[in-house]
Amino acid sequence: MAMNEGAAPNLQPRTGGHILVDQLLLHGVEMAFCVPGESYLEVLDGLHDAADRITLVNARHEAGAANMAEAYGKLTGKPGICMVTRGPGACHAAIGVHTAAQDSTPMIMLVGQVGRDMLDREAFQEIDYRQMFGHVAKWAAQIDRTDRIPEYIARAFHTATSGRPGPVVLALPEDMLTEIAAVPDAAPYVTVAAAPPAEALEPVRALLQAAERPMLLVGGAGWSDEACAQIRRFAEANGLPAACSFRRQDVFDNRSDCFAGDLGTSGPPALIRRMKEADLLLVVGARLGEMTTQGYTVLDPPAPRQKLIHVHASAEEPGRVFAPAVAIASAPAAFAAAVADCAWVEPSRWRAWREAARADFLEAIAPPAYDGELDAGRIMADLREVLPADAVVCLDAGNHTGWPQRFLLYGRPGRQLGPTSGAMGYAVPAAVAAALAAPERLVVCGVGDGGFMMTGLEIATALQHGGRPIVLLFNNGMYGTIRMHQEREHPTRIVGTDLANPDFAALAQAMGAHAETVTRTADFLPAFERARASGRAALIELAMDPERVSTRLSLSGVREKALAAKAGGLP
Repeated sequence: MAMNEGAAPNLQPRTGGHILVDQLLLHGVEMAFCVPGESYLEVLDGLHDAADRITLVNARHEAGAANMAEAYGKLTGKPGICMVTRGPGACHAAIGVHTAAQDSTPMIMLVGQVGRDMLDREAFQEIDYRQMFGHVAKWAAQIDRTDRIPEYIARAFHTATSGRPGPVVLALPEDMLTEIAAVPDAAPYVTVAAAPPAEALEPVRALLQAAERPMLLVGGAGWSDEACAQIRRFAEANGLPAACSFRRQDVFDNRSDCFAGDLGTSGPPALIRRMKEADLLLVVGARLGEMTTQGYTVLDPPAPRQKLIHVHASAEEPGRVFAPAVAIASAPAAFAAAVADCAWVEPSRWRAWREAARADFLEAIAPPAYDGELDAGRIMADLREVLPADAVVCLDAGNHTGWPQRFLLYGRPGRQLGPTSGAMGYAVPAAVAAALAAPERLVVCGVGDGGFMMTGLEIATALQHGGRPIVLLFNNGMYGTIRMHQEREHPTRIVGTDLANPDFAALAQAMGAHAETVTRTADFLPAFERARASGRAALIELAMDPERVSTRLSLSGVREKALAAKAGGLP
């Protein structure tokens, strides 16, 4: 972005709240998410004047508002704006900041604060947000001077979007917001991203040409549709088998013959072995965290067995855990553009290696035989045939996500929005944000009964503002992931994981949504089409068998194996 040449500075006296809203407009904000609070009334007043330019979405809970802003940042690449009140409001919204930090999502959270004359007295709902968020956000600050609002807001946008994207938290003392100042606006923010110099590609080419079992791993933030197409072109030109990191399955088109699966919780089990057997890993954008490295076992820290080429937007990331043979500080999009037309290796060279990896993936996405009433694998396989190419799929946390992660296919312009932080209660607010930000696209959400009970009332937010997500509620009457771990570690000693649930369809209908309960596989697609045709937010409850605790495990099987191990049978 660039400032219009010759634009006269705005020196009209304005309150701090109105100055702040003017900065949001200047930086291109079109939508913001909030729960209103008395601590930032002057900002709300400024938003009233900007109602024709900024859509303000008032969520039902601050956690919902923060998750909506985070999902908006994921989907658009622009900072998601969240506004909450002081104290309890900020505490409720902290989950969204943590998710944005771990997921490298651009986000700005504006928090009302007590008046400056009351600071450091433990005034009503007072918290020092610089300390509270200092180790989670990329930058946490407080604006104490009204005339510095343009400076702080400009820095917030720059920080949230540049390098490795992430969240910014700004505290706003309420008397600072009501104070009047005559101050010029800032220039629109400019994102700063590293790009690989030409000479950085030579060692990549050399290592690739010397490799016998290479693998490409893509993930992280900062991927445009064009960049995704470019990295696919590079992989296919060189015959490279490719995988995605945890919940980044939309980065590499799953329909490509080079795609080998996701290195998360739902990909082919053989992919983990294959990554360990590789002699070269080209990692672009992914952070190589615990989930993607399967508990830091795919590579050996600090010196991996494989030759490692690590490309990341942050210069601090390569070498954080695993020492790379080649480290390149580059935004994923810039690296993809640089290598898009580099055909360094004859594609047939690794054909057997690549085709074996692809065969493992194709086998993994074929639903296994199941004789129960409701086959979630078959339902997801049917759903993948009817989802539009640009559909947005929002995921929550928990074992139920294994079905959409394993059996749906992803690839741009379609999107997968899920918390790599593993935060429950994410999917419904994320789907609301996606449906409001992109009303022309079909938005589908997968959530468990536990996660839905945390933030499911945000369906009311969708209905109020015209969003039309379709929520698929996997109901097995328990916190399934934790129950699985209980059975594995303490078989038969079950406590705290059972859930007594309401009538979910009736609850959704009471909010005004279209709602149905599906108990048989054959009934799903007709119910889905009715939900899609309803013209409003919809919920489809899937009556899951509690015994099917994941796509590959049964509760009784987990329990029996654990009991046998405790008895000295199985290792």
